Amino acid sequence: METFVDSNGVSIWTTRNRTAGIPVLLCNGGAGCCDYLEPVANLIDDIAHVIRFEQRGCGRSDSEQPYDIETCLFDMEIIRKHYGIDRWIVGGHSWGADLALIYALEHPTKVARLICLSGGRIHNDREWHNEYERRKNTERLPEFKYPPNPEVNRQLNQSWKNYIQRPDLLRKISELKIPALFVYGGRDIRPSWPVEQVANLIPNAHFEMIDGAEHVIWFSHENELKVLLRGFLEQQYLES
Repeated sequence: METFVDSNGVSIWTTRNRTAGIPVLLCNGGAGCCDYLEPVANLIDDIAHVIRFEQRGCGRSDSEQPYDIETCLFDMEIIRKHYGIDRWIVGGHSWGADLALIYALEHPTKVARLICLSGGRIHNDREWHNEYERRKNTERLPEFKYPPNPEVNRQLNQSWKNYIQRPDLLRKISELKIPALFVYGGRDIRPSWPVEQVANLIPNAHFEMIDGAEHVIWFSHENELKVLLRGFLEQQYLES
């Protein structure tokens, strides 16, 4: 069910599979890309109320600026309130996992659990970038229904770099009490160590490496990812 949510006059595209089940928000990667996470939603759509959206400037959402972390978080809060959700599980893939982590840090009382697929880093390390640049031409990417927006990518990357320079960031991560699941592919061209460091900082986090999986884990290891996601969500059922 597609719905355009009004965020102070800016139309944000959203879709959800149902109205029952554990509420889950999925954030796609990029930054600057349209939604491509339907295959992930399908892995859990019988037990979860899955909401997906496109950040402003991307896909079917309006292109009203600014494109920064604060505005992304504001729009996500508008979506939560629009759907009448008190607390939800927030997850994402790649850049979307980084955004989900930041949302959990800034709105911890609104997040029941955190899911980071192929992302959730806070470093801007030169060696990491060099390795990514060296290997990126070998990477398989999702099919995008709408072209990426390079200006969204540029502005959000700069905003993210500013955010991770906050002096209290590591302390805030170490004080995040919610359960978190970090999943990474053994064949991801992006080195995993920044994400593993974050997972080790969060007291109730668990890091899972799927051997042989690429950055888009579900391309080749859909079943392994499905087992991990459903097990993590079922723990929420037991705690509710």
